[in-house]
Amino acid sequence: MAQVEATTERIIAADAEAVFDALADYSGTRGKLLPEHFSEYEVREGGDGEGTLVHWKLQATSKRVRDCLLEVTEPSDGRLVEKDRNSSMVTTWTVTPAGEGRSKAVVTTVWDGAGGIGGFFERTFAPKGLGRIYDTFLANLAQEVEKG
Repeated sequence: MAQVEATTERIIAADAEAVFDALADYSGTRGKLLPEHFSEYEVREGGDGEGTLVHWKLQATSKRVRDCLLEVTEPSDGRLVEKDRNSSMVTTWTVTPAGEGRSKAVVTTVWDGAGGIGGFFERTFAPKGLGRIYDTFLANLAQEVEKG
């Protein structure tokens, strides 16, 4: 099995701390930012960064729905890691300063892909699809934090 990776980034006109705080706010802001690909969003433990347990369903394609139960950690400043208890999927959010009043938000998701021809299509198309989903998410995040 080959590892599949999807990465998306965006420069946001807000301080890194404000962007990170919005990302880490699972019980408030985060649910408002999710594109239509996410459903059944529910915070099951915590709600603010480290120690949060959050559930959602991610519909990547019309036929592919992933049931996610994510444990959130903050291994370092400006970094959130969401590990799915139901699969090998790990999503890392990194927010760094990018000049005066600006920040760079990067989201990277990795998982163990399928083998064979199915795995070939997964490695070819899944990163692009997930990239579009997270591009929408980051646009929503930018809209949320830039108005403040």
